[in-house]
Order: sequence, then C-alpha cells, then structure tokens
Amino acid sequence: MEGPSNGGMLYHEAQESKLCAVHCVNTVLQGPFFSEFDLAALASDLDRKERQMMLEGGGDFVPDESHNVSLDGDFSIQVLEKALEVWDLQVIPLSCPVAEPAQIDPELENAFICHLQDHWFCFRKVNGEWYNFDSLYAAPQHLSKFYLSASLDTLKGFGWSIFIVRGNFPKECPITSSEASNGYGQWLMPEDAERITKSCNSVQRPPHRTNQNQQLSDPLVQYRESEMLLDAEEDEDLKAAIAASLMDSSLAVAVPVAGALQQNENKNSNGENKAGTPQNENKKEEDDLKDAIATSLVDSSPAMAASEAGASQKENKTSSGENKAGTS
Repeated sequence: MEGPSNGGMLYHEAQESKLCAVHCVNTVLQGPFFSEFDLAALASDLDRKERQMMLEGGGDFVPDESHNVSLDGDFSIQVLEKALEVWDLQVIPLSCPVAEPAQIDPELENAFICHLQDHWFCFRKVNGEWYNFDSLYAAPQHLSKFYLSASLDTLKGFGWSIFIVRGNFPKECPITSSEASNGYGQWLMPEDAERITKSCNSVQRPPHRTNQNQQLSDPLVQYRESEMLLDAEEDEDLKAAIAASLMDSSLAVAVPVAGALQQNENKNSNGENKAGTPQNENKKEEDDLKDAIATSLVDSSPAMAASEAGASQKENKTSSGENKAGTS
C-alpha cells in the first residue's frame, strides 16, 4: 500500500505582494517548484512568441508591454499552463465539454485552479482529502465533499474562471530548509493546519487583499463573504442533521413505548370486562327471577278471583239457609 505523499504534510504559501500565481502553481504541485523569476522567464518567452506571430501576420502594431506578466508580478493563465506543462500536467477550463464529469462530481478530480481579476488560488486533493490552498489564508482549509461542490458553484456564480488540472502530479518534493524558507512557503501537518485555521476563525474576520482601497462591490470580497456564509450554513446543516437523528431516535423509542402502554391498557380494560361478567350474569338472573315472580303473580290472579267468588256464593247460601230456618 502506497504511503501518504510528502510524509502526510501539506505545502502552503502565504500571500506575498501579487505573487498569488506563483503560490497557486506551487500548491497545485505541493512544493516550492517555481519562483517568481521562473514564471517571469516563461512569460517573457510567451511574449516573444506572440510578437513574432503578430509580425509574421503582417500586424502594423506590436505592443511593447507584456500581456503575460504585470509590473507588480501578476501572471496570465498561459504562464500557469506552461509552468504545469513542465510536469506533464494539463489545464482544462471547467466549461469545456471534456470537463463535464467534473461538473457533476468534482471530487473525482485532483486539483482546481480558480481565477478572478488579479487573484489565483487552488483547491487540491492531498492524500485523499480536499483543501483550499488560498494564499490569503494562514493555512490550508479542509473541505468536505459538500463544501467543495458548493464553493465551486459559488465561485462560478460570482464570475470566477475555474480550470481543472489533470495528469501525473509529483508524488514527492524534496523538503529542505533552503527550499522551504522562501519567506512564504511552509510545510504543515493537517492537524496543525486545522489548529491555525480555528485560531484565525476565532477572530472571525474575512481575509483582505493588500490593496486596502478594494471596494465591497468587488466580486472577490463578495466571494469571501459568501464563503463565510457557507461555513455558517455547513454548521447549521450539521446541527440540523444531528437534531433530525436525535428526533428519529426519540420516535424509534417512543413508538414501542406507546405500543406497550396501549397494549397494557387494553389488557387492563379486558381484565375489567372479564371481571365484570359474573356481576352481569348475577344481575340477569335476578332480573329473570323478578320477571318470573311477576308472571306467576299475574297468572295466579284469576284463580284467586274465582276462589273468592266461590267463597262468596257459599256464604250467600249459608245466609239464605239461616233465613229459612228462622222463618219456620
């Protein structure tokens, strides 16, 4: 089994002047492979070829200024492409048809380069985990699968240009004190990067460019603000997921308990009904007895009446006999 690259360490470069293109290339490669002078040489070579093509094409005006490097150190995408070609890496716009799989599932890729105005940075997968290696941050920030996809969508929404980097990335970079001490490069263990990030987030201030006159309408600043909102949303999503999980657990416990209580109540009710059955039977017997007595009394009333009538007639006869005897 292949071990982690660079001993499991992350290479990060902090912002220096406007050298974010240099920082971006080096964090894609995960090592201090290029300096600003290396990229400037590539830019100069591109400028020379472009001028030559314009002259051969019969152009009347050949600009003296470079379109591949600015005076303050910003570089074009063509320079970044040439630098990565040295390592047999290909830069592909995310909007190209060949990049459609990355639009559906960006986690399948290994690196994304993001550019807007004069700022460059990359998302890079290192040892199976995604990180944001923006040089405006003090340390690389770990990205979940959801956060990677959401961040790319947010960047596209704010007009950023996004490129995929494909090919055979360097597996190892010789880590020497001279290479790592360029003033802005550092090697960090993932736990150290997380600790630095948490320490910076406790201040809760969005990172700012060196240009203090940058307006809030700047898409770069808008993205930073939306990035903070994404952090908050991810925390809220996590809390909601935990709450939903707890609620499901409560329901899972409550349903059997409610069923047991209902079953017990039914048993008690059945027991009460069964216990009341003899009383009902006794009451029925008493009612039947009363009905029988009443019926018997009703049935005996004519006999009693006839008997009384007979006795009355006998009494009349006796009375008549006595009268006759008195007359004689």
